[in-house]
Amino acid sequence: MVESNYQMLSRFATIFLAVSLLVALWGLSLARRPDGQVWVHPWDTHPGPVRILRFYASVGTLAPGQTAQLCYSVENARLVRISPMQSAWPAQDRCFDVVPEHTTHYTLLAEGFDGTVATRSFTLSVLSLPVARPPGLQYAVRRRITTRTHSRANS
Repeated sequence: MVESNYQMLSRFATIFLAVSLLVALWGLSLARRPDGQVWVHPWDTHPGPVRILRFYASVGTLAPGQTAQLCYSVENARLVRISPMQSAWPAQDRCFDVVPEHTTHYTLLAEGFDGTVATRSFTLSVLSLPVARPPGLQYAVRRRITTRTHSRANS
């Protein structure tokens, strides 16, 4: 069955319009209104203020060299940062491993699509190792026992 030129043109126009609509929606999701709000929210977010649902470590105290999991959950976040690290991803539930060398104060900052900011923080304690003392001066004392014998030949 051979398509007519009209049917091919109609099919091409439909595909072109669908792609144009997707590109327009993508562009609107990046564009902001004068008040700072986005035009179109991503599919997985609900309009509303940004919220930090959870931010915690899997343990409260670590020994040096041990690993802990840092977990967080945010809602309606456009941008997430965890200090002292660089950045994180807006996620409903996310955990990752950290190996702090010393007691560290972590702060999560989440920025919403409406420009609002939410923060939460906690401190992960790392036990300090006891100071290694240089070995003390060690010496040994030997008791020397001498006996004198008197022989008749020497007298």
